[in-house]
Amino acid sequence: MSRQQNVLEHRLRGRDFLAVADLTAGEVSGLLDLAIAYKRGAEPGHPLAGRSVAMIFLRPSNRTRVSFEVGISRLGGHPIALFDREIELGRRESVADVARILDGFVDGLVVRVPSHRDLLGLAEHMRHPVINAMTDQGHPCQILADCLTVRELLGGLAGHRVTFIGDGNNVCNSWIEGANLLGLDLRVVTPAGHEPSAAVLGASERLGPGRVSVTNSLDEGLEATEIIYTDVWTSMGQEAEHEQRREDFGPYQVNGELLRRAPAGVRVLHCLPAHRGEEITDEVLDGPQAAVFQQAENRLWAQQALLAALFAPADAAP
Repeated sequence: MSRQQNVLEHRLRGRDFLAVADLTAGEVSGLLDLAIAYKRGAEPGHPLAGRSVAMIFLRPSNRTRVSFEVGISRLGGHPIALFDREIELGRRESVADVARILDGFVDGLVVRVPSHRDLLGLAEHMRHPVINAMTDQGHPCQILADCLTVRELLGGLAGHRVTFIGDGNNVCNSWIEGANLLGLDLRVVTPAGHEPSAAVLGASERLGPGRVSVTNSLDEGLEATEIIYTDVWTSMGQEAEHEQRREDFGPYQVNGELLRRAPAGVRVLHCLPAHRGEEITDEVLDGPQAAVFQQAENRLWAQQALLAALFAPADAAP
């Protein structure tokens, strides 16, 4: 694995990770191999020794903050969490000014902000690596962990079928990129009016051999599926639409009846936090077919592999 790891680190060292589409299929595969090795106890070394990584959180965070803090610390680095009150991004200081200032203090930036435009602005004015820890447009770190989980559950990715049931949101966008890139068969099942954008679907088609289809029909989406994936119906910033969304998405709840319509042995994933009793029931979330807590733990391993690759020492041999 040492040679493979060195090649991966040579290719990714110093790069930004703003979207799944920033990587090749081979790079994703290499990161997942590395994540599995770390999960099995491989020693990651200390590529972040003497380095600090700032983490901007303008949205609440549990799994993202803790998994990144732990991953940075395990790699020998110092994580610094920054919240809206401290920087007031775009209000107290411009996005460009914040980026230039932090670039002189830290060796990298993890960004969880509502606006993808702000993420791009930070990356434009930072010399050091910037990682997208979630915006309104994408959640690529989540999809790395999801792909790791699917690989553990099914033994691989290419050719397998995943059914995403829910809103055509940021998580769905990143899944579309990942599926096309990695050769998955992704079926997006959503109520009329909540489909992913045509722009995302069109741009992702060029990434690779995967197949993505969108339907409003549960029966069509569940046919021969191996993984059912769901997410909240109302994302942060959409609270005013909550009641209408409950009505629109009600028939798409992942519950015991829906699982009985799916193939036997189907596994269930959810990126969390779950609104129990809305998009998913306790019966399913706590049931034997769910792997959501395995999936949540995999955020740590996937992100630790990403950090190790992006911050590999400059003298690491290819």
